[in-house]
Amino acid sequence: MTMLATAENSKRYLIVGLGLTGLSCARFCQQQGLNFALCDTREQFAGADAVRAEFPGTDLHLGSPESSFLCEFDEVLVSPGISAQTDNFIQAAGQGVVISGDIQLFREYAQKPVVAITGSNGKSTVTTLVNELINAAGFNAVAGGNLGTPALDLLNEEDVDFYVLELSSFQLETTADLAAEVAVILNISPDHMDRYSSMRDYERAKQRIFRSANKAVVNLDDDHTRPAMAAVKEFVTFGLNARADFGLINLDGEDWLAMESEPLLAASELKIRGSHNQANALAALALVSELGIDVKQCLNALKNFAGLAHRCQWVRELDGVNYFNDSKGTNTGSTEAAVKGLSAGLQGRIILLAGGEGKGQSFTGLGQTCAGVADVIAYGADSDIITAEMSPFCVVSQTDTLQQALLQARTQARPGDIILLSPACASFDQFKNYQHRGDVFCELVEDL
Repeated sequence: MTMLATAENSKRYLIVGLGLTGLSCARFCQQQGLNFALCDTREQFAGADAVRAEFPGTDLHLGSPESSFLCEFDEVLVSPGISAQTDNFIQAAGQGVVISGDIQLFREYAQKPVVAITGSNGKSTVTTLVNELINAAGFNAVAGGNLGTPALDLLNEEDVDFYVLELSSFQLETTADLAAEVAVILNISPDHMDRYSSMRDYERAKQRIFRSANKAVVNLDDDHTRPAMAAVKEFVTFGLNARADFGLINLDGEDWLAMESEPLLAASELKIRGSHNQANALAALALVSELGIDVKQCLNALKNFAGLAHRCQWVRELDGVNYFNDSKGTNTGSTEAAVKGLSAGLQGRIILLAGGEGKGQSFTGLGQTCAGVADVIAYGADSDIITAEMSPFCVVSQTDTLQQALLQARTQARPGDIILLSPACASFDQFKNYQHRGDVFCELVEDL
């Protein structure tokens, strides 16, 4: 990496958490010649020897850091998987230690405009799509953050015009001043309720994306996506209606994506399926437009965008039944969006496979969404909770494993139906991660 031009940095950093993000912080600090030490909260850290070899001479502390230790540093870079809302970090902050993360460090060194994207659902799809649309218009954009490449690694790229960042609420907690060129909260629904004390706290973390932003994009169908207290004076709207700046209009019985009521692209021409993906496409167009790019240059790229694996991904059709892999649906809001999107205009019925670790969510709203639209097969660690909370609204049956759920769904399905894996839960009871869960599902479907 080329040394980045910035004011001399004499801070002493502590990097807490040595997963993908923490190691990217360490490599950046080493490449920039910054003064830093390392900490992993695990007492027994299997990667300790490899870390010591990669960062020779750098102090490595194992175990949860006491506030007195944190106070030896000017700034503590906390990995997203570690909550900074614990006594040790709070006490250190009270003593003047800056508690931040990789995104704040990235912002201090990045010298090109940032497109910042968060939300409960659709972040990865919109981030990837915005990146492709910008590049289709002849610019050089790179994407990362919570998606794929850690943000600091993007600073290795040359001749960049725009950085496109997917940001989680955890990353935003430790980001004081993002100063994005344009920022968006795509939507807000319950997620990570095992980490946040209330929806208000979760929403407050998301709202940090607008701090010092030049422009904002707002979902007209979700008031919670508006910048708090008019933090951003200039914004455009998107939504599944004709009132939005980037909205959906109906011409001769067909829905069209439109910009200020000017038709751009028939919704039927999109390869990504469902009304939630129409909203994602409209959000992407709005973000690109706020960069001063003519969105009409991007329409072919939008039309040809096939979506991301594990996000309402079509797997196959068998005996008139279509199978979809939405393993990335790890919360009820995401699964509700998938059910609503795929049920629009569907002649048959959805058989929803839901289950895993529920993260303290309520499944009542999902049950109401499924009423009259979907039957549910619950599996996994929290299948009892799912069954109890959803069965007042829709038909719910229960199995132990995803494979059993799929086989039962196949016996229930009729031509014209959809079998949808959208678990509304974390995967760790039976799988390594949501990708592993989705891959297993696709393999099982292909073997039917």
